[in-house]
Amino acid sequence: MIKTIEFIENFSSYFPDYAENSEPWNIVNELESILLDKIKNLSDDYKIEGQVAIHKTAVIEHGVTLKGTIIISENCYVGAHAYLRGPIFLGKAVKIGPGSEIKQSFISDNSAVAHFNYIGNSLIGQNINFEAGSICANHYNERKNKNISVQYKENIINTHSDKFGSLLGDNSRVGANAVLSPGTILEKNTIVKRLQLIEQLIIEE
Repeated sequence: MIKTIEFIENFSSYFPDYAENSEPWNIVNELESILLDKIKNLSDDYKIEGQVAIHKTAVIEHGVTLKGTIIISENCYVGAHAYLRGPIFLGKAVKIGPGSEIKQSFISDNSAVAHFNYIGNSLIGQNINFEAGSICANHYNERKNKNISVQYKENIINTHSDKFGSLLGDNSRVGANAVLSPGTILEKNTIVKRLQLIEQLIIEE
């Protein structure tokens, strides 16, 4: 089993029931119900409208679109015309740049996503920086078989899902216009160079 807590150290502080006992892709698939339960117990420091909870210290710029179930924690910043498609959880002091799109993902504390990025169906650790135009892809458009498997150490694991992006460990850096293919698993402190393609498991069809 891949334990999310081994990649994202503070994940258990947010979701203790899932840090060690659920595979990352299962957490992503269950994120809607996980967040709905969490919203019920948020403090008065959050402004809650429907299924969207925004901490009173967060800054949401003009033209941001918020759809679905979303929690935006304290001191977050969401730049103009960003598009957040829930379920989404943003930890403390997360920065989402203008024009970026986030879909069905967890992004932990002090991580920054520059402008015009896409992150889909992913679990993103603390203190991670995405330069402009980088992508966490979540779907194999080019394959007939869309099912995603991941490679971790010596093991190949079938996620039994056709939508899973990346598990990215704390303190990593992703360069401008880099692409993380679906099913990418990266340890803490990983450096992805500008324009680099990460494809850990190549399946010929």
